[in-house]
Amino acid sequence: MFKFVILVQLRSKNMKVILFNGSRNEKGSTYTALNLVAEELGKNGIETEIFWVGERALSGEIDSLVDEAIEKIQGADGMVLGSPVYYASPSGELIAFLDRFYWKGEKFLRFKPAAAVTVARRAGTTACLDVLNKYITYAQQPVITSRYWNMVHGSNGADVLQDEEGIQIMRTIGRNMAWILKSIEAGKAAGIPQPEAEKKVFTNFIR
Repeated sequence: MFKFVILVQLRSKNMKVILFNGSRNEKGSTYTALNLVAEELGKNGIETEIFWVGERALSGEIDSLVDEAIEKIQGADGMVLGSPVYYASPSGELIAFLDRFYWKGEKFLRFKPAAAVTVARRAGTTACLDVLNKYITYAQQPVITSRYWNMVHGSNGADVLQDEEGIQIMRTIGRNMAWILKSIEAGKAAGIPQPEAEKKVFTNFIR
């Protein structure tokens, strides 16, 4: 009996991931955590860019900020949402940004793999992750996981780099993201179509 092996030739494509920094501190602990993910993506041939949400989300510039982010995400294959923990939740800047970003840009986010990353001095990380993951699942985005919940601890960048377990978690996110992106490309090359999004049904339980 003969066995036939079909080899799928991946299309030559430069893949890119946008990492959103939701901290008020542009180069703080959240930036450090996102850089750890970006470094691992780079080792796997994935281009990265860190997009700082910063204070623009709450200073009257949110519309231009969202438009800029949507333009960038259209040319990207995946994304990471990063936030420090504020009162067991993402930063107010990031929440304001994501509310508009997902409302206006959902069609550009659909089926793009995404990961959420949270950073805290001590606690509140899992509650913060829950908030971020709800945005991701709303837009039918494959959720990228790690070997533990997607979190790292430290009140500043230097502290983050002392959290050995957290560093491993960030590296694993990067590797898993790269693998999923390449698997999606292999599927496209093999002729597997992307699911078609149905028209949304809205049910109102109040009569």
